[in-house]
Amino acid sequence: MAKMMSVKPVQQTKNAVDRLFQFMNMMAWACLIIGVVTSLWNITHFSDTNLTLMVGMGFLIGSVFIYTSGAALHLVSQKLEHMDED
Repeated sequence: MAKMMSVKPVQQTKNAVDRLFQFMNMMAWACLIIGVVTSLWNITHFSDTNLTLMVGMGFLIGSVFIYTSGAALHLVSQKLEHMDED
């Protein structure tokens, strides 16, 4: 099935995956920065009732998931690209 596809759609797909990876990378960094700022906003009240601390931790954890998902997508697309070359 992959052999039947022409070169142009494969190149367009590769460009789309690269743009998606870059976007997810930027969003992961943005979430990380937002998470650090909101976590440190009111760090003196360190408890589970501190809303800014909990939201900040959510952004920190979310940034890891976003980055991991983007990296996995990028690695899978590279693996498929190498398989198509063989």
